[in-house]
Amino acid sequence: MAATGMLIAFEGLDQSGKETQAQLLRDRLKEEGRKARIVAFPDYSTSIGEELARALQGERDYSPDVMQLLYVANRYERKPDLIRWVEGGLVVICDRYLASSVAYGEAHGLDAAWLTDMQRFLPQPGLTLMLDIAPETALARKAADRDRYERDLEMLARARESYRRQAAAPGWMRIDGERDRREIATEIFTAVTARLARL
Repeated sequence: MAATGMLIAFEGLDQSGKETQAQLLRDRLKEEGRKARIVAFPDYSTSIGEELARALQGERDYSPDVMQLLYVANRYERKPDLIRWVEGGLVVICDRYLASSVAYGEAHGLDAAWLTDMQRFLPQPGLTLMLDIAPETALARKAADRDRYERDLEMLARARESYRRQAAAPGWMRIDGERDRREIATEIFTAVTARLARL
């Protein structure tokens, strides 16, 4: 019987270890014989992604609501691929996904219900993993080349609070991202394996 696919989302502040843990999970799943791939959002390879890159570097001046509409549209650009991969039995690992718009949108004063509602037709994660770190840790881990979001400590604190509120919902797991990466990776793999076994 073909393996059932699933979408897994890594969420958290920048420098929380999402990319590293996504790669470790993908590699471990492949070692266990599962098909897995990573998709990072924003996806800067698309037309909307290119516009987001310009905005994050200060070349465009969009209001927070327009920025979140662009982030969400960028995910809709990849919707057909996400559906095809999951239906084909892949474990699709997203480095940022739906919850990022809620967290960063809320941090800029936008309505969480609106941010959630406009994403309801996107494939929903089977598991969302929040790597929880302090805003100060995020700043310390990336001293240079920060985009405009990464430089704002108060905004990062508000985004973290939104993530923590979201992580209380079913289908989430909040993980202490301040620990050793191998310890975190083991905890994540155990949780993912258990979730896949129930499909």
